[in-house]
Amino acid sequence: MAASERSIDKQVDMTSSSSSFLQKFRLYETRSSFYMIGRDKNRTSWRVLKLDRTEPTEVNIYEDSTAYTEAECFDTLRRIHEGNRSSGGLKFVTTCYGIIGFIRFLGPYYMLIITKRKKLGEICGHTVYGVAKSKIITIPHASVLSNVACSKDEKRYKRLLCTVDLTKDFFFSYSYHIMHTLQRNLSDKVERHTYYESMFVWNEYLTRKIRNNVQDCMWTVALVYGFFKQVKLTVSEKNFRLTLISRRSRHYAGTRYLKRGVNEKGRVANDVETEQIVFEEAQDGNPGRISSVVQNRGSIPLFWSQETSRLNIKPDIILSAKDPNFEATRLHFENLGKRYGNPIIILNLIKTREKRPRETILRGEFANAIRFINKGLSKEDRLRPLHWDLHKHSRKKGTNVLAILGRLATYALNLTGIFYCHLTPDLNGDGFQNQNPSTLENNKGDGSSYDLPSKDEIAPDLAVESGNDSEDATEDRQKEVTMLQKGVLRTNCIDCLDRTNVAQYAYGLVAFGRQLHALGLTESTNIDLDNPLAEDLMGIYETMGDTLALQYGGSAAHNKIFCERRGQWRAATQSQEFFRTLQRYYSNAYMDAEKQDAINVFLGYFQPQPDKAALWELGSDQHYNAARFLANAVPENSRSTMKRSLSESSILSESSAAALGRQGCAEKDEEAKGLSDSAPEISTSETATIAASLSAPPPILEELGLDDILENDCFCCDGHGEQCTCAAFDMDWVSSSGNSCEDESYGRSTVVRSFETIPESTKIESEICVVEPDSSSIKLNSEAISGIPEGYVRWDTSGDNKAAFQQ
Repeated sequence: MAASERSIDKQVDMTSSSSSFLQKFRLYETRSSFYMIGRDKNRTSWRVLKLDRTEPTEVNIYEDSTAYTEAECFDTLRRIHEGNRSSGGLKFVTTCYGIIGFIRFLGPYYMLIITKRKKLGEICGHTVYGVAKSKIITIPHASVLSNVACSKDEKRYKRLLCTVDLTKDFFFSYSYHIMHTLQRNLSDKVERHTYYESMFVWNEYLTRKIRNNVQDCMWTVALVYGFFKQVKLTVSEKNFRLTLISRRSRHYAGTRYLKRGVNEKGRVANDVETEQIVFEEAQDGNPGRISSVVQNRGSIPLFWSQETSRLNIKPDIILSAKDPNFEATRLHFENLGKRYGNPIIILNLIKTREKRPRETILRGEFANAIRFINKGLSKEDRLRPLHWDLHKHSRKKGTNVLAILGRLATYALNLTGIFYCHLTPDLNGDGFQNQNPSTLENNKGDGSSYDLPSKDEIAPDLAVESGNDSEDATEDRQKEVTMLQKGVLRTNCIDCLDRTNVAQYAYGLVAFGRQLHALGLTESTNIDLDNPLAEDLMGIYETMGDTLALQYGGSAAHNKIFCERRGQWRAATQSQEFFRTLQRYYSNAYMDAEKQDAINVFLGYFQPQPDKAALWELGSDQHYNAARFLANAVPENSRSTMKRSLSESSILSESSAAALGRQGCAEKDEEAKGLSDSAPEISTSETATIAASLSAPPPILEELGLDDILENDCFCCDGHGEQCTCAAFDMDWVSSSGNSCEDESYGRSTVVRSFETIPESTKIESEICVVEPDSSSIKLNSEAISGIPEGYVRWDTSGDNKAAFQQ
């Protein structure tokens, strides 16, 4: 088969036609059965699903494989009514828009259905809906229900399930795989049964029963939990749509203090994927261009926790040394590599200095984990951490935090790129297909699977094509450059809510400029912070941050930086922040336990058993997970230790076994493959400018001036000549207040005294590398260390402790 034919064959139908998806349902009942009638959007196909009601603790599902017309379907219902007339006949129950799933506690099965939906937006003609109203229906008939169905525990479980408000932040689509990124939807063929296994489908457990009994998933909807917002904007009198989607992982899901860090499978708390999609409004049936960029947030992937306290608004941070080889951390980053490809860029925003060590404990251990993992990876596949204390710099007068974060975002985007492709008319609306960018035909008609050429390589090729007067010139001009995102930026602070959301906005703004430029809507790839488009984007990210913070933290996000950017009255900002702090404290102390229980039941992580303890009789599942991992992973001769923040006397040294474990090298794992391993280019004269500016590969580290810092001045060097690719950014050049910081007035002696009780592996060294504003190079800044004793600087950079203490 010719390469071009293979390419066409791989343009598989992602959604088929919307006529193959049932979108509206009517539920009927008899004494012995439920009958659900479903039809497609065009009212051309009608299907019947039967649910048996005679079993008190089971549900039997039967699907009629016949596709009826409307007349045939209602004739079938009439015959069912006549056959059951003696027991009351067929009765209408409700209209609904999809089955959420089935669940059982101690007695009967229940069915969850959507009874009202709301339109949230469209992606390439495919409608995305939110749940406006839902209903729980008991499957067995009342005549066969046992006494358990009316028991106190059964009612309590049912009330607990109802506390999961499906009308808030749950969304779905009948014809678009909303749980996947746009790049994956256009690149991979995804079967309907398998996409329920996605980490972002929250009713995976609830739909298992029906998915195991029917051939298709047309009766159920895949619910994604997070955030969805779409707006129509204009630039240069051209309309386009901006869509922001956040997908919250169902793995290790829960509330702020009850879900922290990582579990034994490498799943982290508050794991959220954010996708920013921009596409132009198609006019006169012309093809449309579309672009997307994906970023990620998630808790620091270490075994750490905080115990909920009603007396302490900031509970102690407890770091457990139960994973000396950072196996769970490694699994987490392997999973990121499989999902997004390499490189994995880690933007760590937690504090570098504190009067009493809290966040700094996690910062040091996280750096050690990255260093340890990178030892087993090739240079190309190494994790690329960027450590920058957002809290410290945001308190400095004259510091433009968003501008600094924009520079970091530029660095990350140069490495990962964005996704961009040209949609032909048959790929919009009902005919939207999975066009595989990695196998699209190039201008020679061959299947292309090569990487985007460098800037030097692309210019001559484009020049040749621009001057090509062959018969294929017209056809070539109709083709577009396809770009793929390879790798991802992962951002975290402590909660991954407030500081993280500011950083994600800065990243989204830089990506927004590149997306608009790729779509041909702007001449420049940059969007100034004072641009109205930046204000529009900031409002959307602020709303997203509030939504995600309410889900995980119990209050809206702290948006001090956004408020200051808009010029909001300082007193109003302070009162707002104070109120949200109290609201978060109350939610964490009094509401989160029940909320966590409800999530565990909804996701199937706890399944009630008649002869087992009830959910509310158990303790926190976080302690259960940590204990289970300890039993499986910690060697017998390894002494379990922990580090607790705020109390210096309780920070214990690590065991010798753990210390020895960190000196060994991890075995090199098989190279993680992302969703797309190549970024083909189809160069045309029509897209020469876009290709030249966006398709060139990112500069290498030496060109950016990062190589020496990443390899030699990393703060997590082990003193034996083994370094990782860690960058400790401390950009004091933007601050008019020099190196002073309001919250660091305690001086050097306090810092050193804290280090005396912290294990060697968690020492945090001063940030002395900067990014010059007028160049892309990073170098040591003598002004940044002018106020620090010389001996302490030597200790800071070379590990000479004695010199520091002698000052």
